[in-house]
Amino acid sequence: MSSFDEKTYWIIGASEGLGRALAEALSRQGAHLILSARNAGRLAEICAALPNAQAVPCDVTDLESVRRATVEAGEVDGLVYNAGAYEPMRSGDWETEAVLTMTDVNYTGALRVLGETVPGFVRAGRGDITLIGSLSGYRGLPAAVGYAASKAALISLAETMRFDLAGTGVTVRIVNPGFIKTRLTEKNSFRMPMLMTPEDAADQVVKAMSRRRFRTDFPAPFSWVIRLLDYLPDWLIYRGK
Repeated sequence: MSSFDEKTYWIIGASEGLGRALAEALSRQGAHLILSARNAGRLAEICAALPNAQAVPCDVTDLESVRRATVEAGEVDGLVYNAGAYEPMRSGDWETEAVLTMTDVNYTGALRVLGETVPGFVRAGRGDITLIGSLSGYRGLPAAVGYAASKAALISLAETMRFDLAGTGVTVRIVNPGFIKTRLTEKNSFRMPMLMTPEDAADQVVKAMSRRRFRTDFPAPFSWVIRLLDYLPDWLIYRGK
């Protein structure tokens, strides 16, 4: 019996890529699943192939949609926030609507979902929250207007929650993957180091969820290189820029 057996997890952003692979991985571990995304048809297709999976369509950019989905999902043991939007964009090519969409889905959407679920977890004295961030959230990177900043905000939010919810029985973790081969990264025209399949990334997330460790970055050693950038002086990072 796994640590997920018979527990109910609500995965938000479950219709594609990592979210779908994570649903399949947790299903194999015996978990009951509530799967949310905007695409109701896609969710129904996934749920039809998985035992003990229920589709609850939800638009994280709409507070009323989040509230309805929270009620429909009911009491859950754990929550995974994996909703994501991405457009590669340099500052000189700024598209305001695209940047706002990335921010709304990647970060503000998490605020809506957490605002509707965290108080219930605290009242119950238990709960498991996994936020899917990104290694790009550790440092401002080229062509990442909107995306990197929103993931940085999500990491900061997780760190704050970890402090505030200590001793409540609610576990908070942040999981920061590198590049995953999905419809989002297909937009990139550059070489992506250590590109992972969604299935391999999902296995890493499940492993992180089975522990109480707060932060998980992968893949190594790519994640080590990204974290090392935090310790380099600005004059070296922006040399010649």
